[in-house]
Amino acid sequence: MRKKRRKVLFTILVGTLLIPLVITQVVVRSGRRHVVDFSQAPNSDVAIVLGAYVQPDGQLSAMLEDRVLTGVELYRAGKVRKLLMTGDHGFKRYDEVGHMRRYAESLGVPPEDIFMDHAGFSTYESMYRAREVFQVESAIIVTQRFHLPRALYTARALRIEVSGVPADRRPYSSIRYSEAREILSQCKAFVEVNITHPKPTFLGAIIPITGDGRVTHD
Repeated sequence: MRKKRRKVLFTILVGTLLIPLVITQVVVRSGRRHVVDFSQAPNSDVAIVLGAYVQPDGQLSAMLEDRVLTGVELYRAGKVRKLLMTGDHGFKRYDEVGHMRRYAESLGVPPEDIFMDHAGFSTYESMYRAREVFQVESAIIVTQRFHLPRALYTARALRIEVSGVPADRRPYSSIRYSEAREILSQCKAFVEVNITHPKPTFLGAIIPITGDGRVTHD
């Protein structure tokens, strides 16, 4: 009986470890196929620039600064006509997208070509709202390489034609932590797009990405 119990426990343990590994491989392999170099990025409606940490004084974290810079370069190169800044603005005192917009404007992007998604509280919510609120059909997703496969996998599952351009422009001190955390996030993404299909925290009125981005500014 003891041997049988040990065998059952071992089987459960192996299964518990293997299932997340299989899921992460599905997400990574599916998303990675659509990662492209800057020069190979197809012309698209918009660059979706994913938010990240902003310091209390309003300075963008290194990862976020590089995402905005890459999005601006895609705009300047004519790869996209609009920028969609999506991130966390759940509290008045914390505003990722506002600082992202102002930084892009300081680099010469006209305000009317910058849209702000104030309720992009997660990668899934950002992609869901890009499709439903902003009516995005084709996009280039801009984030760091470790994050791109999940973002691309999620967007394509939500029926957005996307490719991804890495925003890695320097070494990042927090990259090991971010990569480790990404494994759990990949499992969560798989469940969201295949099983639970949750609605985002907020939806709201339709704001076509083909219009004037200033209607989203605060």
